[in-house]
Amino acid sequence: MPADLPYWRLSGFYFFFFAIVGVLVPYWGPYLHTLGFSAAQIGQVVAALNLARVVAPNVLGSLADRRGRRMQVVRAASLLALVSFAGVWAGSGYGWLLLVTAAFSFFWNGAMPQFEANTMNCLGAQEHRYSRIRLWGSVGFIVAVAALGGLVERVGAGVVPYAVLFLCVGMWLASLATPERLGSAAHAQAPDFWQVLRRPEVIGFLLAALLSQMGHGPYYAFFSIYLQEHGYRGGTIGLLWAWAVVAEIGVFMVIHRWLPRYGPRTLMVAALLLGGVRWLATGAFPQQLPLLFAAQTLHAASFGIYHAVGIVVVNRFFRGRSQGRGQALYSSMTFGAGVAAGSVLGGYLWAPLGGAVVFYLAGALSLLAVPLAYRAIPARFQVSAAQQ
Repeated sequence: MPADLPYWRLSGFYFFFFAIVGVLVPYWGPYLHTLGFSAAQIGQVVAALNLARVVAPNVLGSLADRRGRRMQVVRAASLLALVSFAGVWAGSGYGWLLLVTAAFSFFWNGAMPQFEANTMNCLGAQEHRYSRIRLWGSVGFIVAVAALGGLVERVGAGVVPYAVLFLCVGMWLASLATPERLGSAAHAQAPDFWQVLRRPEVIGFLLAALLSQMGHGPYYAFFSIYLQEHGYRGGTIGLLWAWAVVAEIGVFMVIHRWLPRYGPRTLMVAALLLGGVRWLATGAFPQQLPLLFAAQTLHAASFGIYHAVGIVVVNRFFRGRSQGRGQALYSSMTFGAGVAAGSVLGGYLWAPLGGAVVFYLAGALSLLAVPLAYRAIPARFQVSAAQQ
């Protein structure tokens, strides 16, 4: 690691940001369910969490690239996310919560791509060590899921908004503690954003990432409900979510060694193939708890490897003055449009086709992304073993 790396301050922001994910992903759907929302309405509200990623990262990325001060943007967005979410206590109707969720998500999701760019600037040539910082986000997710699972079971889903608000405060404070780090002078001479975006390999990579995250949409929106439909209780549901992230942490601890050995293209193809297996197994074996745990272990590939490799690939494609918008586009196309589309489609197909079929379709999307990723990621994108 670079000697002047603010490791714990960077890690703290990831911890709180993904602890919020650890509350919203497993428990926001059940919370809305207790308010009487239908499956389609839940899918739409969850989609609002992700649709904001389509717009917000690009707006804030453009602003950060023009100003050259990413952490100022991150700090302002973190505070506005906190203020926006407080609107949950002003009403509980479908329209109001859809609006509050969208506003909160705009600032919350808009902050992360710029924080990612700042982290990569802090790492410099050691970009493959990103996962050693990002793993604290996974730790935050596990802590939130584990702590809230039993609490929801004992006192009900009404505790969910309070947990999110508390973690938003932590995220904002962490953003205040994190220093700004500018890119190198060499990156300032990198090609223009639109020049990079027109390249066929960049388009192909973004399409592969979009398909992969569409496959994750039903998981984020309906996995907890799917488990409830098959008789699982809150504690077991929380364990299944947490186990997936334990596997993810395991990958983050070693992938800085795998990247120089296998290269981004091989690792991304493996992640997408195993992601397809994961969703097919989830649809086929909902009553078999050991097999569900095995499927959740594959989160190490479908998210862990995928994301660690994806950040490196985007950082290679987009440099210097296009860095912020490149990370923003990746976030908006995949975790935004991809997850949102998967959530909405899953919501509309859930009742007529059933959860199992929805997960089969998710598996098919992940497998469709494999040839796109193989053709898009250049073989030259290698990490030198000397950088380890």
